[in-house]
Amino acid sequence: MQRRKFIQSVGMATGFGLVNESQALVPQKPLVFLFQGDSITDGNRGRNLDPNHIMGHGYAYSVASRIGADFPDIGFTFYNRGISGNKITDLQKRWESDTLALKPDVLSVLIGINDVNAIINNAPEATSLEKFEGIYRTLLEDCRRANSEILFVLGIPFVYAVGKRAQNWEQWRDLTQARQEVVRKLAGEFDAVVVDYPAVLDKAMHQTPAEYWIWDGIHPTVFAHELMAREWLKQVRKRLRFLKKY
Repeated sequence: MQRRKFIQSVGMATGFGLVNESQALVPQKPLVFLFQGDSITDGNRGRNLDPNHIMGHGYAYSVASRIGADFPDIGFTFYNRGISGNKITDLQKRWESDTLALKPDVLSVLIGINDVNAIINNAPEATSLEKFEGIYRTLLEDCRRANSEILFVLGIPFVYAVGKRAQNWEQWRDLTQARQEVVRKLAGEFDAVVVDYPAVLDKAMHQTPAEYWIWDGIHPTVFAHELMAREWLKQVRKRLRFLKKY
């Protein structure tokens, strides 16, 4: 207990950084950042090692580009393993190869909207809310066993009454909200950073129509991806304090 108080007194937020009295918090090691999810994370990323396309064109790209540009000497590694159309069961199938094998120190996950879509479309692979929660929890437990110091960054899924999503809107809204609550619950269980994307988007829509930000009710425009990246950095810097400049 005394050692824990000492660590907290000098400002060590996680196992990834340390305080220098004359400098900002700096990382102890070159961290591995992994972004997981569906098409919103995928961002039409490349499927090879071409560094020009490997992160896609969404919020994951924006986050990686800033951190990589501002800390070029640290040697951070960034992976994007989002796949368009993925549901929680799809993540489960590829978790070993696309997550555990990459040994992330920071794992960012945004998933859930395709699970809602499967229910609305009566797809045979649709999963219940309880199964969604159970699989999600198991995936996080697997990562925690592999790396006890891993930092989870859990994104809140979102949907808006734009385009086809305006049809059956109440169902879209209610099913998505239920999964939002699951993500918040899991974030509490795993001491994760919560990135509340819908809160940021809701605020932006007070002055600008939803279509400007979310063109089809699910997929962000380039402008919304920028808001998502800013919010990701704003929340994660609370735990990785060397990112405080953001």
